[in-house]
Amino acid sequence: MSKSTILDILGLLLLTLQLGFIIRIVTSVVYNRRSRKKSVGFFHPYTNDGGGGERVLWCSIKAVQEEFPDLECVIYTGDHDANPESLSARATNLFGVKLIHPPKVVHLHRRKWVEQSTYPRFTLIGQSLGSIYLSWEALSALTPIYFFDTSGYAFTYPVARIFGCKVICYVHYPTISLDMLSRVQSRSSMYNNDAVIAKSSFFSQLKVIYYKVFGLMYGAVGTCSHLAMVNSSWTRSHIQKIWGTSAFIKKVYPPCDTSSLKVLPLERPMEPLKIISVAQFRPEKAHPLQLEAFALAITRMDDKMPRPKLQFVGSCRNEADEKRLQYLKDRSKELHLEDDVEFYKNVPYSVLVSLLGAASIGIHSMIDEHFGISVVEYMAAGTIAIAHNSAGPKMDILLPEDGKQTGLLAETMEDYAEAILKVMAMSITERLEITASARRRSSQFSEQKFYEGLKSALHLVM
Repeated sequence: MSKSTILDILGLLLLTLQLGFIIRIVTSVVYNRRSRKKSVGFFHPYTNDGGGGERVLWCSIKAVQEEFPDLECVIYTGDHDANPESLSARATNLFGVKLIHPPKVVHLHRRKWVEQSTYPRFTLIGQSLGSIYLSWEALSALTPIYFFDTSGYAFTYPVARIFGCKVICYVHYPTISLDMLSRVQSRSSMYNNDAVIAKSSFFSQLKVIYYKVFGLMYGAVGTCSHLAMVNSSWTRSHIQKIWGTSAFIKKVYPPCDTSSLKVLPLERPMEPLKIISVAQFRPEKAHPLQLEAFALAITRMDDKMPRPKLQFVGSCRNEADEKRLQYLKDRSKELHLEDDVEFYKNVPYSVLVSLLGAASIGIHSMIDEHFGISVVEYMAAGTIAIAHNSAGPKMDILLPEDGKQTGLLAETMEDYAEAILKVMAMSITERLEITASARRRSSQFSEQKFYEGLKSALHLVM
């Protein structure tokens, strides 16, 4: 047999395998399109992340159960220990959201493809492409009529459309924003822009090109959704610019538990004054800035004033979060603040309410926080919020109420330290005036407002 004949046979075999693979994919899609379940599939690979995104998940499920009782709610999750009863109990115990009945659970076995640790470089494109593979697994296991993404995996939308689903999403923040691009162009070092790249003009230019290409891809897949709900004015502005449309984009503020927090008394014990920080131990939450600002404020206090306490309250999603938490503990010892700083990890909702009820200041320091649920919770609970002067807190939350101040904005460590000292120096009357105005303002972001906005938007496509 000649060499050319062998090559022809191998080429034919390869072509046959390729055609077989394509036919298998097409057959699978056609079968699943025809056997779609009368359900809403919530794509939320991490049902134990403990943040505002998880609250949106549970409130969204409850809203669908109330408004569309004939539709079954299904959760696609990579948490293998999750089951309908445990997730329902988690929604109640951690978030105070009581579902009408437990959701169905579809376990995902390929979640590693969206893990940040899987892609030490080119993380954005890696996780995005990985989400395509993960959503294929999800939709092959169960194809719903409505595919509801609550985690921001926009690259899953074309896949859901291929499977014949109507695509709904709740966008907490754009995967890429114009602010991210501008920081790379200005060579600013941050949690999402490595210092090595920031120092290099060549690598910075390459990253700008990478971001621009990814932005075009993100805009293309985003337009595959039938309805996109966004959580703030900042997010809406960026999504409209990147996706190039505003036709199917609706602003629905995220659910904040203001009702159970509003019953807390506004007057607080001042000895010691307690400062609370509620956020997941993620790098963008900038916990070290809060700790350093607290240390700076203490050095500038009058010696006769009682020392305040700083309480970090948050959840850890993975080992990296655990390391960040340990760093804070170690750093507080280095600053000789071990008796002044307390740490609360993965606490039940009832404990969080108790801690908020005893705090006088709530601190938040994430740059370009898309919304800022914790800031609203501070306001509803009667603490004076000190938040970063950008995005959600600046544009939506800490706005004057009836002409009265509702909180303070800061940017640098110096700003935060001065803000802490400013609140400590206020009279009881001044504090109560701010907290009362802030509590009234927080009503704009209640769970009830979320349910009303979400249900109204869902009726556009369901």
